[in-house]
Amino acid sequence: MDNYAVIGNPIAHSLSPRIHGLFAEQTGEELAYRAILSHPGEFTADVEAFRRAGGLGLNITLPFKEQAWEYVTHSSARADRARAANLIRFDADGRVYGDSTDGAGLVRDLGANGVRIIGKRILLVGAGGAVRSVMGNLLDEQPAGVTIINRTRSRALALLELFPEAGGILSAQGFDEPAAGPYNLVINGASAGLAGQPLSLPDVILAPGACCYDMVYGQAARVFLDWAAANGAAKRLDGLGMLVEQAAESFHIWRGVRPDTQPVISALR
Repeated sequence: MDNYAVIGNPIAHSLSPRIHGLFAEQTGEELAYRAILSHPGEFTADVEAFRRAGGLGLNITLPFKEQAWEYVTHSSARADRARAANLIRFDADGRVYGDSTDGAGLVRDLGANGVRIIGKRILLVGAGGAVRSVMGNLLDEQPAGVTIINRTRSRALALLELFPEAGGILSAQGFDEPAAGPYNLVINGASAGLAGQPLSLPDVILAPGACCYDMVYGQAARVFLDWAAANGAAKRLDGLGMLVEQAAESFHIWRGVRPDTQPVISALR
């Protein structure tokens, strides 16, 4: 049996074992997938132990994505842009390959829900690793403009510097500054939102027909999606589809087979 796993802290809540189990059942691929709890200072040792036991690939979740990127010997362009990896593949020739599938998962889920990015104005809430991991893929879709809003404006400005190829379509602001909307798409990747705390977003920033998307799912997305409803968002989405889509990208990188995500999303709902 080929062995894969997700590693992080905390990890007991992870849906990844179930998702990949459903993918394996659907595609006929024979594999085992489990969750590994790691602790600060032990990530590399835990990854090496998994590799020595014959493990073929890992998904990486918080708080180890940046450390995973530093650990691998080869990495994709999208992992390098994010300076983080949420996937490791152990190749037969000894190469340790890292990739970042979060951005691809977000773009695919938006498309599956009828949300177009090309030519649209986007507001990204937060300037941490979650936003950094999807920025490159969003820019590849040719939006008209992307604004990063963060409690600390300097962090948003620092994130802009990682994407010089974007030119003039990127901007940054703090929560206390007037919003430069209206926006067609607002994506929440802020740590405050992840903790269920209210976000001090400006009112009246949504364009007609706007979509609001939270990168987390379930109850954790409720505060932001309630704000979206109160401000007239035409479409409100949580990140469950993104989770499944990024997992499908991982599955394809490992197995060379792309599973059908919609039955899995429906089963998890």
